[in-house]
Amino acid sequence: MPFFTPDPTFYPSARLAMQAPAERLAFLATLNPTLQGRPDALCVVDVDPGSPTYSQVVGRVEMPNAGDELHHFGWNACSSALCPYAPHPHVERRYLLVPGLRSSRVHVIDTKPDPRNPRIVKVIEPEDVAERAGYSRLHTVHCAPDGIYVGALGSQEGDGPGGILVLDHDNFEPLGRWEVDRGPQVLAYDFAWHLGYDTLITSEWGTPNMIENGLNPELLLAGKYGHSLHVWDLRKRRHLQQLDLGPEQQMVLELRPSHDPTKPYGFVGVVVSTKDLTASIWRWNRADDGSWSVHKVIEIPPEPADPADLPPALKPFNAVPPLVSDIELSLDDKFLYVSCWGTGELRQYDVSDPMNPRLTSSVRLGGIVRHAPHEKAGELNGGPQMVEVSRDGRRVYLTNSLYASWDAQFYPEGIRGWMTKIDVKPEGGIAVDPDFFVGFEGERPHQVRLEGGDASSDSYCYP
Repeated sequence: MPFFTPDPTFYPSARLAMQAPAERLAFLATLNPTLQGRPDALCVVDVDPGSPTYSQVVGRVEMPNAGDELHHFGWNACSSALCPYAPHPHVERRYLLVPGLRSSRVHVIDTKPDPRNPRIVKVIEPEDVAERAGYSRLHTVHCAPDGIYVGALGSQEGDGPGGILVLDHDNFEPLGRWEVDRGPQVLAYDFAWHLGYDTLITSEWGTPNMIENGLNPELLLAGKYGHSLHVWDLRKRRHLQQLDLGPEQQMVLELRPSHDPTKPYGFVGVVVSTKDLTASIWRWNRADDGSWSVHKVIEIPPEPADPADLPPALKPFNAVPPLVSDIELSLDDKFLYVSCWGTGELRQYDVSDPMNPRLTSSVRLGGIVRHAPHEKAGELNGGPQMVEVSRDGRRVYLTNSLYASWDAQFYPEGIRGWMTKIDVKPEGGIAVDPDFFVGFEGERPHQVRLEGGDASSDSYCYP
């Protein structure tokens, strides 16, 4: 009698996922910074130290259209398919869903049978997204037990509200808008969940009209960018609570919940405070009475700088802000990684005590002022931006491009694209791998996904 067997890259718990074999390939979204000419691409990078093509691009698939601005892509299915209420036990981690933040297209890319030669098998056009859900500017993809969730920043006209689109697991067709009752939520950005508590958390950036032409100083100083978290009933798809961090805390972005489904807490990064240019990390938590709260647990100050070394947007401040643009939490919930795109620093914090993080180590690469070098490439520009951590927690991958229009504001000389790797000691401490460096000419790397899963691609239903 035949039986369904789960995909071997699905794991009931984060603890078991950490014992999985090391990744050999990384998938990397790259963008062409001009709207004319070469399209964006999904590249395949060899990350196996024993391979003769280590630290090289070994595969590539170009998008069918120019100007997509590929962003935060994800797998069609992951370990959440093992949840007891998952309706799709037969799915496998095979397809990458790659959204275009500018175009609102979703590209479905098959990584089998040869992951070095992925191929596009379906393109969901923006008109279909708008017709089914009313959304546009697709940003983030996560695999859930009941479907594929895609975050959107706003409407076709570039206004709010933003929210979540759901795709079918099997045919990838848009099903519609996820929210039944959105309450006061208008701005959108990232989303994450606590499957053990039937709770969804969302964060805020801005509408497409607020972000597509770069950072708007007037909106920033007026506190108009996102500064709240929103708590939702995951099953009922209804808004429960708004957690306002304060209007000076501008751009509440990446959400990293605990990987242990019995622990309802997580971390969120804030790009900048309009009071003093600091960046910060906040922890959200559920109380025994079911209410949720959020508290600042890390603050990162700006660094003094000569105005002559600063881009026009920063000259009046005589300082370079950290500009925390991404964070990542290791699968054992022990180490939090914070990328400071402005100062060119990657920080590692021990968050074993989530209310009292402890800075354990940092490295410098690039930065607006420092241009900290890499051994294989000399001085770098850009800075640690997107962060991805391997399942075993021993490797961290970094890329240096944020968003084309924002790149131009903070690095007006033009981002010279790179991908690097950081090695991690089990007890804490990080160091740049001197042998791993991937440079890009004429295009810029953004998000990384790892073969078989990584620290931000999967959710777990068992501790």
